[in-house]
Parts: sequence; C-alpha cells; structure tokens
Amino acid sequence: MAADIETIIKTVSNYWAAEQVEQLRDAYEFARQAHDGQQRLTGDPYITHPLEVANILVMLQADPAAVAAGLLHDTVEDTDIVPQQISERFGDEIAQLVEGVTKLRRLDLSSHQQEQARNLRKMFLAMADDIRVILIKLADRLHNMGTLAPLSPEKQQATATETLHIFAPLAHRLGIWRLKWELEDLALKYLDPDKYWQIVADLGQTREQRESQLEAARCHLEQQLRSVGISGRVEGRAKHIYSIYTKIHQQQIDFSQIADLMALRVITNDVGDCYAALGLVHALWIPIPGMFTDYIAKSKSNNYQSLHTKVIGPDKQPVEVQIRTEQMHQQAEYGLAAHWHYKEADTDPELDQQISWLRQLLELETDLKESHEFLELLQLDLFQDQVFVFTPDGDVIDLPRGAGPVDFAYHIHTEVGHHCIRAKVNGRVVPLDYQFQNGDICEIITSPAAQPSRDWLDLIHSSRAKAKVRRFLRDQTQQQNIEQGRRRLEEALSKLAEVNQDKLPEVAEHLNYADTDTLLAAVGYGEVEVATVINHLRGEGPRARPRSLTEEVQLLLPEVPEKPAVKEGMLVTAEGVRDVHSRLSKCCNPLPGDDITGYVTRGGGMTIHRSDCKNLQYRAQQEPDRIVSLQWATGQRELVFRTDIEIIAGDRVGLLSHITAIVSDCGINIAAAHTDATSGEFARLHLTLDIGHRRDLQQLIERLEKLIDVVSVRQLGH
Repeated sequence: MAADIETIIKTVSNYWAAEQVEQLRDAYEFARQAHDGQQRLTGDPYITHPLEVANILVMLQADPAAVAAGLLHDTVEDTDIVPQQISERFGDEIAQLVEGVTKLRRLDLSSHQQEQARNLRKMFLAMADDIRVILIKLADRLHNMGTLAPLSPEKQQATATETLHIFAPLAHRLGIWRLKWELEDLALKYLDPDKYWQIVADLGQTREQRESQLEAARCHLEQQLRSVGISGRVEGRAKHIYSIYTKIHQQQIDFSQIADLMALRVITNDVGDCYAALGLVHALWIPIPGMFTDYIAKSKSNNYQSLHTKVIGPDKQPVEVQIRTEQMHQQAEYGLAAHWHYKEADTDPELDQQISWLRQLLELETDLKESHEFLELLQLDLFQDQVFVFTPDGDVIDLPRGAGPVDFAYHIHTEVGHHCIRAKVNGRVVPLDYQFQNGDICEIITSPAAQPSRDWLDLIHSSRAKAKVRRFLRDQTQQQNIEQGRRRLEEALSKLAEVNQDKLPEVAEHLNYADTDTLLAAVGYGEVEVATVINHLRGEGPRARPRSLTEEVQLLLPEVPEKPAVKEGMLVTAEGVRDVHSRLSKCCNPLPGDDITGYVTRGGGMTIHRSDCKNLQYRAQQEPDRIVSLQWATGQRELVFRTDIEIIAGDRVGLLSHITAIVSDCGINIAAAHTDATSGEFARLHLTLDIGHRRDLQQLIERLEKLIDVVSVRQLGH
C-alpha cells in the first residue's frame, strides 16, 4: 500500500511535538509543488517517491529533520529549487541534509578501482559529518530498488550490484538489519532472477506446514515463559531469500537440504530474563552442540546484541532461537537510527561509539602528516571495500577487499596466524593466496611446524595481520636480518671512501641497540635506514638527539602533575539525589560512560566503582546494605578525570612523537609521564591523562594499539 502524508503524520503524532508535525506537513506541500507535473518511469506522480522515502525513515524512527529532508531530498536535484530556498524556509539543518544527499547522488559508485575508491571516500566523509545523510540515502535506495522494472536490464544489474556490494554492507555496518535484508533480497531479484523466484516458489510450497509447526512452537514457548514468570513475547522470524540463496551456494546443497528454515525470537524485559529464557529453551528442546553464541556478553562491532542458539524443536526439526531485550531488538532492527527516537540530548555515547569507525576517516588526514610505518598499515583497512566472511560457528568477520586466509587467521588469533598453512573455504581446501568473496565460510588449517615468511606480506591486506607478520619476522628471523643488514651496509660502504666501520659499536649504542648485531638486524628488516648508520659513522649524526623513548620522556614530558584531577564531590546522582559526596575508587578507575555503583564506606563517604568491579562485587556479597545505585549526572562535560595508562613498546628513537601526536589528536592532555626499561628492547611508558569520557580513552587505546612498535596498552587499576 502506497504511503500518504496523512498516514505518516498520524504515526509520528504519537511522539513528535506539534511544531515538528506541522513542519513535516509544510515540507510535503513544498515538495509536492516543486515536483508538480513530474512523473517517475513507473508512471506514478514523482511525489510518491519522496513520500515512500519519508515513510521508510519513520519506520526507522529517524528524527524530524531527517524525515523532512527525506521529503525534500530530490527538490534541489530534479526541480528549480535552490538550497537557499530550503534553508530560508526549513532552517540550515534540513538544508544541509538535503545538500548532503544531493552530493551523494552525483557520485558514481559503480565505477572501478581508483575512481570508485575516491567516490566511496567522499561518501564516508559525508556520513561522518552527519550520519543521517546515509540513512536518507539508504531509504532512497530501498524504494528505488522496488521500482527498477522500467529500467533496462543493464541498468537494473548495475544498480543491484551497487546495492549488494555497497549499500547492503553499509546497512549491516550501521546495524540496520531491516534495511540490509530487504536490500539484499531485492538485489538478488535482479542479479539472479531464476534462483530468486525458485526459492520463492520453494518457500511457498512448504509454507503452510512450516508455519503450522512454527506457530505451535511459538505458542508452547510463550506459555512456558509465562509459567515460570518470565515476561516477554515470542515471535516467528522469517528466513530471508538472500540468506537461503547464500547458504545453497556456499554449502552446495539444494533447498530441500536446508534444515533451519524455522526461527523464533524471544523479546524480554531485561538481560537477566534473556539468560533465564535461554535456560528454559535448552530445557524444552535439545540444544545442538556448538550452535550457541552470546552476543550480549560480547556484542558485534555494530553494537548488535542477542543470544543465538539452535535446538532440535518440535517434530525433530532444527529451530534457530534468538533472545534479546526490547532495547536490543530496537538496536538490531533500526541500528543507529534508533538513537534519534525520543532524543533529548545533542550527544549520544552509544551513537558515537557505533560510528567511531567513520571518525577514523576524518582523523586520517592528520595522521598522514606522519611518515612512520603504522600510517601505511592504518590505510590498509580504512579505504578499501570490505568483504564479510563467516567462521564455521557463524560469526561474521569483516576484512578489507582482497583479504585471504592469512588475514582471517590473524583476526582469529596471533598463534593461528603464525601456524596457518592453508584454509578450507566453503568446504574446499584453498591456498593462502585465495581472495575471499562476500559470504565465504572459512576454516583455518594449522601446523605446529609452520611459520610466517616474507612472501606473506604480499598476500596480506589487513593492518593487523601485516603488523603481526612483521613483528614475527623481526623476532624470529634475527640471523637472517643480521645478514641482510650487513649486506645492505657493505654494499653502500663499497661505494664510499674513508668511512671507519670500527665505530659501528658506538653507533649501535648511540641508537639504543644492545650491540652491533642488533643494529644490523634493524637495518635488515627496515627499521633503521642504511643512510642513518653511515651518517653516524661519518660523525654527521644528530649527536644531541635523545637515544631512546625513556630519554625523550625525561626531556619532553612532565614527571609530576601540575595539579590534581577532579577526585572528590563527583557529579553523580544516587536514587534521585544530586551532588553526593563521593570519590572515585582506585581499583577500577570509573569514567563517565561506565555503568557505576556506589559503596558507602564506614567513614560515611561513598566510593564510585564500575558496576563490574570485582572488589565491588565482593563488597555487595558481604555488605549489600552499603551498595547504592548511581548514575552520572548531566552537565559535567567540562570536567576531566585523571586516569593512568601503561604502554609497553619497542624502545626506539621517535616513538614518543607518534604517541604524543595521537594523544593530542584525540584532544587529551598528558598530565604526567615516566618510563622504565623492561629489557634491552622494550620500555614501559606510564602516562597520566585527563579524560572526559570513557569513549575518549577507548578511542585513544585503540589508536595506540595500531602502532607497529606497541606491544600492549592498558588502563591501570582496571
């Protein structure tokens, strides 16, 4: 049934303010007049398209500005309207959204290689500026995919390919499952119509029996939940056509061999009920071994949370069961769009966390001013198309386009990567130079005798894997690196006259290497340039330059904090009472953004703990009457909280400049620092930082971990 403005207004009137509803009606009238007389290729009045886009955005629970922009998104491109008119009538926010969508429409995302990468960068940067732009674009694409029939077969295929490889993965990355599945199904309809309609027919032939079995299972489970006092509802869940299609192709089976077409979803009130419901499901039906995944304890990268299990259900048929809270269900269905529903504040920590991968695109321009190796590695992941690969357990791993088994192995675990020899993809053995396709299922084959080789660096496309291989080659092939470094140095010296090699031990000491062999190894694997060694042998090296991370810290960073960070009288609320006299606990160092709980000490004050702090949990068992529920109070963004991190890294010249550049780029102040050497090659750097929110610290730690020389980063007392 076609969308109309009155139905849309009736829906949003339940939760929008009256002035927002009136602005939506005004946007509709403006768009209707602008598109007056225009028709789509289907023969429908053009206004039907903006109406459908707005309706999809309302379904996604987008905010009023985004819905209004959805109605207006084609006015600048397809009519005589100019951006200034929209800005004057509807304000700058809506005008900027319309302009952002207009710019995206002009990008040719079906072009190849370099041009496509350039256009994708522009799209990602527009998304990072205001993520609502891509929400409108996804809604626009979804309706267009449903009206492709009048286009030529070539145009249909091109649009469907672009949808499957760009827009559906974007919907996945943003957690909007509802759009992801619809886009994939519609794309398949044009990319492989014979298989699409065959699956539709097969589903139709088995639907009556399947729905009868599913309804019986649903009612039985819902009744059992009520009988044990678990509040919630149970829904039958449709299996999407594209997911059936990929399973048929990946496993090389036919439709009759697909055993898990039945699926149930349990939606409860809280997390405790989720696990209670899981126990009930496993008591009612036999769980299939290896088919349980806990995405509540460890959510997916796009913040998806749910419990997944498979059981042998009624009539001995496999049934997939998902269990989640109502909030998790909203997140799964609408992704980041759900964060605008009933939005009260300008910032949303969960939203910022979910699109943090986009923030890296904005940060890249700053990072590129640095020349160290980690920049090259960081670029490997940011500006490449992604491919989505499944583990045998069904977990999804996203890797850069062109990635293969070695990238996958290192994503699983460093030791799996070090010892991989080949892989099974979709049940078939493939070599290490195989490149993944979307939807591949990969299993790594390892051997204790296997180890990385330099040739692997040509196969790898992910920064994580490349960093691990380089580190292995440095650590495990020392003698080869020494010989390689000696050859490089001797070749360079053979072309020069009067260079005294007797000073090589002094050069090694000056550059903070344990001995001559360690220096030559560094030349061998590329950490030290031959020219640097020769300059020092000639006496031309920068003799006053610090020789290590430790010396640089002593010269450049403060040893003692200038003033203490905020520690007492924290702005928290305890059961509705503000400004409770309290202090941060040192055992877990809570920060705004953490779930917190208070413990009332015997002296009358209260310490603030992270809710998952082990010390707090012990206190709660011993003295439950002293435990107080807490929340961070609003209006404290101007405050900073002092916390300590420890970085263990290779002790080399120049590392401190990279670390401090990243800390500064994250907008974080270094209050104090000191170091000590852990061995001849590594140093422990202790930084005291002024942090405003947990996500700021997490972003910093994630960026520091990407440095090739950094072994580990952790918050102290946490």
